[in-house]
Amino acid sequence: MAKKLVIKVTAGVDAPERCSQAFTVAAVAVASGVEVSLWLTGESAWFALPGRAAEFELPHAAPLPDLIDSVLASGRVTLCTQCAARRDITEADVLEGVRIAGAQVFVREAMEDDTQALVY
Repeated sequence: MAKKLVIKVTAGVDAPERCSQAFTVAAVAVASGVEVSLWLTGESAWFALPGRAAEFELPHAAPLPDLIDSVLASGRVTLCTQCAARRDITEADVLEGVRIAGAQVFVREAMEDDTQALVY
C-alpha cells in the first residue's frame, strides 16, 4: 500500500462532484493515517482563499471547509504557481498553511517511492 497520496484537483464549482470527490478522498486518507499532499489547480485554486470553500455547495457532500481543514491539520495543501498567477493570487492571500509551488515540486512528490498520485 502507498504510504503517501498526492492528489491533484483540477475542478471547482465548474465540476462540483469531481471537486468534492477529490477533497473527500484527501480527508479520508488523512483520517486513515496516510500522508497526503493535496494540490489545488485550475478552478480549485479559488479554494486556497479564505471563505471561498464556504461558498461551495453540493447536496449529500461533506462541507468543503471541513474537508480542507482536516487536510490542512495533518497533510499538506499546495496551490499551483501558474494557477495562482493567472488568478492574481499571492502568498499573502491564501489560507494559513497553504503553500504555492510549481510543477517540478508536484512531479518530485508524485515520483517518490511508496507514493500514489490521483488526479481529479
